[in-house]
Formats: sequence, structure tokens, C-alpha cells
Amino acid sequence: MSEHGHPATFDVEGYAIVPKLMSDADCDALIALIEEGHSHGRPGSRGWLRKPGIAQVAERVRCHPAIHPLLALDARAVQCSLFTKDPDANWSVTPHQDLSVPVRDRIDAPGWSGWCVKENVIYAQPPRDVMEQMVAVRLQLDADCESTGPLEVVPRSHAAGRLSSGQILELSARHRVRCPVPRGGALIMRPLLIHASGKMLGAGRRRVLHFLFAPPLEHGMAWADAV
Repeated sequence: MSEHGHPATFDVEGYAIVPKLMSDADCDALIALIEEGHSHGRPGSRGWLRKPGIAQVAERVRCHPAIHPLLALDARAVQCSLFTKDPDANWSVTPHQDLSVPVRDRIDAPGWSGWCVKENVIYAQPPRDVMEQMVAVRLQLDADCESTGPLEVVPRSHAAGRLSSGQILELSARHRVRCPVPRGGALIMRPLLIHASGKMLGAGRRRVLHFLFAPPLEHGMAWADAV
């Protein structure tokens, strides 16, 4: 781990950085795969776990010795999103928490709310105890991470649970940590951690595969995709 985090403090801080998860050759292969299935000018898409080869990458990430100890024992990959910044899609994201997850069906289960459909998949906001079992792994595929709008996080903010917009803005105004990740490395985070990102400063590219790992759901709920 880097100075930004360590497995022993991950649950306290809500995030950590693994400086090297994949080789440059691995990143090149993933970029080639992405170029086949991604439309330029779009900031990203959510359904990458269904793409050929991505499930195998997710399993490799899950089993990595720096990541596996941070996951629930029965956690599996349940989502993979692609986030990309380039000259045609140079965007920023205001401070927020990740609250919605992809599920198979809409069921009247305790604590679930915020139902919607994105990219033809049902999404909903689970209760806090479900959210607290999830771990996101953001795999950085490009170099020049300093100038391509890296993530900024508010350490320990995940411990407060689901926050209002006002609370998020207040906490993010007090303290943010910038998290540039080397090529082939990953930022590991709790979805409830407040995070944001700015626009790129140069003409480079930033492509990130955002994997979400979680255990099976209860009360008849099921993930839309799980590998």
C-alpha cells in the first residue's frame, strides 16, 4: 500500500491505494478491449461486467493479496463501470457518495429505495448495512495520473452513513485528499466515502475501470450481474 492507506486502516479511513495491481502490458490489453466497445465523447458506462474478458479481470482483482482481505468472505464482483476522460469528454464530478446499485428485479424489500432504470438495468439505493459491506476498486489504466483529474476523497466520511447534500458539501469543504494513482494501480474505497474529481489539465486521457464487490443480497433481492 502507499502512504494513502493500509489494510489495517482501510475501514477507518474508508480508502487505500495499491500502487501496482496490473502490469503495463495488462493495461495495454484492457485499453485495447475498451477501445473496441466504448464510444468516444462519452464519460463512461456501467455495464462492463458483461463485456468479454472483464469478468476474468474482476476475479483477478478480487483475489489480489492486497484486496482480498478487505472484502467480505463471500464477496463477488457485482458491477464494473468504465469512467473515461479525454479531450472530447473532459468533465468534473461534484462531491458525492455512491448510493445506487444494479439489481435484477424491483422487490418490496426492507430499506430499499430510490428505484430507477439506467442503461436498461434496474438500480436502487440499499439500506446502510448493505452499503457498508461493499468495496469499490478503481483500476487506473493510463499514466499521467496527476494531470487527468484524479479522485479526491474525504477520509472517514463513510462512517457517517448516508449524508444530505448539505452535509456532503460541508465535509468536502473542510478537508479533501487528492489521490493520484499510478498506471496499473488502484484506489480501493467504501462507496459511502465522499469523493469528487476535477477536469483534466492537459491533453492526456484517464480511463478507469470501477469494480464493485459485495456479498449476496437478502430478502429476495439479487444483483443484476455477479461473477
